[in-house]
Amino acid sequence: MSTRFRGLVLAVASLTLAPALFTAEPRNLGHAKREIRAYVESGEYAADIARVAAEAKAWIEERARVDARGIAGPQKLAAVFDLDETLWSNLSEMRTNDFGYLPESWRRWVRRGEARAIEPVREVYRAARAAGVRVFFVSARTERDRAGTMRNLRAIGCTDFEALRLLPNEAKESAAAFKTAERKRIADAGFVIIANIGDQESDLAGGFAERTFKLPNPFYLSE
Repeated sequence: MSTRFRGLVLAVASLTLAPALFTAEPRNLGHAKREIRAYVESGEYAADIARVAAEAKAWIEERARVDARGIAGPQKLAAVFDLDETLWSNLSEMRTNDFGYLPESWRRWVRRGEARAIEPVREVYRAARAAGVRVFFVSARTERDRAGTMRNLRAIGCTDFEALRLLPNEAKESAAAFKTAERKRIADAGFVIIANIGDQESDLAGGFAERTFKLPNPFYLSE
């Protein structure tokens, strides 16, 4: 199972196995889906993404300018980006499955590499590269997804990057632990991570970045 969706599956399982924990009826799933659709279709979701992306872009550009003026000489600046619901959107696939996670359908989707770029975040990526900031993609997709992930990066024109770090196929660690370790690895290689951009708290927890930028994701949780 994709680590990306494990948190959602575990949450559903806990509702099934431990109903005694709840003193009231849980929120109705149908209502939640309608609210999510309304959030997306109203334009609020896109506006929230654009706001966070603008903050990230402004910070990266300013931080790179400050570094260029540094007396001690330029540092090896880096920005870390998540992929799913950060650099690109899987919304069309989620809508096809009524916001459910169907493993085989998801694997086919990843292999095709058809996720659409989230344009404001792609602009952050482009701004980072224009400013000389190296880009690392760190995703909880697994290594078996590398070919499809690279296909998608080529499709959206985001191939100028330092490394694509994916979760080992049989990894037992959480997404948060994996991503923290990867950022430490980047820092240990002499890079200063000035920005870490993702849609999950697990993308951002654990440090090794000067600033973090949390994009909205009303669709699922990743541990």
